[in-house]
Amino acid sequence: MRIVLCYPVEQKHKHQIQAVVPQAELVDAGQERVAVELPSADIFCGHPKVPVPWAEVVARSRLRWIQSSAAGLDHCLVPEVIGSQITVTSASGVLADQVAEHGLGLAIACTRRLPLFLEQQAAREFVRRPTRDLTDATVGIVGLGGVGRRLVEVLRPFRVRILATDFFPIRKPAGVDFLGGPADLPEVLRRADVLFLCVPLTPQTRGMIDAQALAMLPPGAILVNMARGPLVDENALADALESGHLDSAALDVTPQEPPAPTSRLWTAPRLIITPHVAGQSARRIDAMTDFFCDNLRRYLSGEPLRNLVDKTRGFPEPPNDFPA
Repeated sequence: MRIVLCYPVEQKHKHQIQAVVPQAELVDAGQERVAVELPSADIFCGHPKVPVPWAEVVARSRLRWIQSSAAGLDHCLVPEVIGSQITVTSASGVLADQVAEHGLGLAIACTRRLPLFLEQQAAREFVRRPTRDLTDATVGIVGLGGVGRRLVEVLRPFRVRILATDFFPIRKPAGVDFLGGPADLPEVLRRADVLFLCVPLTPQTRGMIDAQALAMLPPGAILVNMARGPLVDENALADALESGHLDSAALDVTPQEPPAPTSRLWTAPRLIITPHVAGQSARRIDAMTDFFCDNLRRYLSGEPLRNLVDKTRGFPEPPNDFPA
């Protein structure tokens, strides 16, 4: 068995994986050699950020399982893999604490006008400006997977009303006032003071927040995206901010990363951009390796894998033990 890794493991993580399968050949390919090593892998764990010859990988008929080290799967769910017998699992929920915390921080930065006050500080100005309240607001959450459900928990102390949509509108968590399916998105948009995007990138969600969707939001709404950049039409977002229809927005992800020098996102008013860091954590690699090792044990023993992806949909179904 040959296991190829493409995430920033340390020696302790390699020892941890090797302890699960002592007989396996473990290859730490990194981004530099992943395209070369992947065609001869039986199992792959990682998140390639470089072009990978997926057609060649599938044609070799050796790779049996892809464990993504990210929640997003756009790096590997290409047509060749979708049509193959390769099993795919995601890292959805592994870093839900960090992403939800970052999303909350972005929302508070918008409501409490932190960018404006930081600008004033740099200019040595001490001027009071109007602020907004997150407390008692109506919050929309698009996508109620691991991150969305953790976001519900961190928002509870703010006494918000939470309206959510999900591909699987089941097991409504405590604290959620309404949970609907994708068809209910317009109703959530029309009522949300603050809208959080937590859905995976699929052909159905790409560009879902376009000019029409933004126009449905109430005047003065706030948009926070910590999922995937292409969910949002960047020109429509810039238009909504420039017109004043949106109070503000915060993006941890952008359609192109980094945005092109000519992107309107750089100059759009009242827009916060963080460089795709919501999932960062001092324990990120430890958590990912723990998850991979647990799934690796399951794989070897024939048990059901966690976060098994429906490749035609582009995301995993919720686990049976998802808390309500």
